[in-house]
Amino acid sequence: MEVGSLHFHCRPIPWSPELRRRTKPTLPRFLFFFRASSSSSNSGADYKGPKPRRDWVADLVSNNDDAVRSLPIYVGGASLLAVLLNRTVSGIAPVADASSSQSRADLLALGLAVTNILTGLVWLSIRPKPISVVSPEGVECQRIYSHLPDSVSSELLWVWESLSDVTCCRTLIVVYDSHCILQIGFAAKSSNGDGEPVAVDSVKLMQGSLYQNVIKSGAQSYLANLSLYPGKSELPFLPSNTQAVILQPLGEKGVAIIGGDTIRGFTTSDQAWITLIGEKLDATIAKNLKNLTLSAQE
Repeated sequence: MEVGSLHFHCRPIPWSPELRRRTKPTLPRFLFFFRASSSSSNSGADYKGPKPRRDWVADLVSNNDDAVRSLPIYVGGASLLAVLLNRTVSGIAPVADASSSQSRADLLALGLAVTNILTGLVWLSIRPKPISVVSPEGVECQRIYSHLPDSVSSELLWVWESLSDVTCCRTLIVVYDSHCILQIGFAAKSSNGDGEPVAVDSVKLMQGSLYQNVIKSGAQSYLANLSLYPGKSELPFLPSNTQAVILQPLGEKGVAIIGGDTIRGFTTSDQAWITLIGEKLDATIAKNLKNLTLSAQE
C-alpha cells in the first residue's frame, strides 16, 4: 500500500493578549483528506506488519496422507529386517538366550518393529469419513403467519436470507410465545401423499427435551451431527437427511431452529453470529408483538 499525500486545512485563529487572558487555549479543527493508491510492485517491501505463518508440517501431512499413514509399516519392516540381519552376521546363536544382553536387546527391537507395523495397519484401516454437502430430502415451503407487523415480517425474511446466503442453513423455523410464526426453506414431506410440507406442532415441540433444555439454559444448542442425537425424533418437520441443527433461544418465549445440509457445517463464527441475530430478533418480536392473534398463511 503506497500512501499518498496528507492535506490539512486549518482555520486561522486571531491572536491577541486580551484573548489569551479571557479564554483558554483551544485546538483548531482540522479537516483531513487522505488519498491512497495501491501498487503491486513494492507493496511487499512497504508492509511492516506481521506476516501469516505457514505450518509446513501440517501441509506436508495433508498433501501426502497415504504415504504418512504407510510410513510406520515401512519403518517397522526395515527395523525388523535390520534386527534379523544383525543377528545373522554377528555370529550369535539364532536361538534367543535370556542370559545374553544382545538377545534381550534384539527382542526389544523386534517388539518395537512389530508395534510400528501394527500402528501403520491401524492408520490405513481407520480414515476420517469425508464430509460433503447433501441435498435436503423434502419440499420447499414458506409459511408466515398473518397479522404480523411489517417490521417483524421483514425482519424474519432478512434473517432467512442472511443465514441461507452465508451459512449452510437450509431450514429456518421460529417458534415464539407458543406459536410457530415462521417456517421457511426445506421441510419434510407429509406422509399423506399430498406433497405438502409437515407443519410444526408448537405444543408438541415445546414439551420435548430439546426445547426445554434450550429455554432453561438460555444458551445456544448446537447438534453438529444430528443423526447421532436421539432428540432428532422431536424434529419431524425437518428433512430426513438434515445434517446439523442449531437451536437458538429467543429470550424466554421462543426458539429459532436452524437446519443445515453439512455435518459440522456451522463454524464458531457462524454460531456467534447466530447468537447476535437471535438477540436482535427477540428484541424486534418482543417490541412489536404483544397480543398474538395468528392465522396460517402460505
